[in-house]
Amino acid sequence: MSKTTMRVSLVRMHVLRYAAAVIILSFAPTSFARDIDSRKVHCSGGNYRYLLFDPAHGNLSAPMPAILLLHGSGDQPENFLPAWKNLARKENIVLIAPELPLVPAFEDVAPQVFRCIVDDSKTTTAIDPQRIYIFGHSMGGYLAFDGAMLASQYFAAVAVHADLIEDKYFGIVDKATRKTPIALYIGDRDQFFSVQQVERTRDLLLNRKFPVHYLELKHHDHNYYGISDRINQDAWDFLSQQRLPK
Repeated sequence: MSKTTMRVSLVRMHVLRYAAAVIILSFAPTSFARDIDSRKVHCSGGNYRYLLFDPAHGNLSAPMPAILLLHGSGDQPENFLPAWKNLARKENIVLIAPELPLVPAFEDVAPQVFRCIVDDSKTTTAIDPQRIYIFGHSMGGYLAFDGAMLASQYFAAVAVHADLIEDKYFGIVDKATRKTPIALYIGDRDQFFSVQQVERTRDLLLNRKFPVHYLELKHHDHNYYGISDRINQDAWDFLSQQRLPK
């Protein structure tokens, strides 16, 4: 099996795995506010929709940090972005939340699309190019690893909740031209991944000299929204310490 075929089959497995449980485990009530812009952009041969939240409403000339928010399978950016809004207002963080297609072929272009979406955000919002981060949950975390490894010179750091690097795809870490700092979060009651599985990802990254922040969440399952405030604050404490070199 080729590397491309193997990777696509892994994406398909993730889509099927999460689609069955996402309604129970991942959804928060949709609350779409007027201070969130819905935008569309053409990237890598396709059209993509994303949400943009600028806490300064265009009134801050100094560049701000930005987080690309990658939701789980079956979820929507209308649910995912609002979970970060209070912290974003407090810390002046630009939030960018794309709608992720549930098709395996998307992964072939995901890193390029992520960069394209952030670049489009820069046309209307002051974003610091040295402080662009990714936070991904579940399937979004799976894609966040692609951003960390295949766009390591663009994203300063990455945080992943409730996902890992599959054993068969450990070789992706060798594609990174920079050791992207990565934070890993896993609940000890996660329905899809064991602590031991995520620890293998942690150990892989550490052995390859990636800076890693690892947090096992006691009495927590796959439901990000259940303790999103705690996860977001810890993730931001980690991400905010990381910058791309000039």
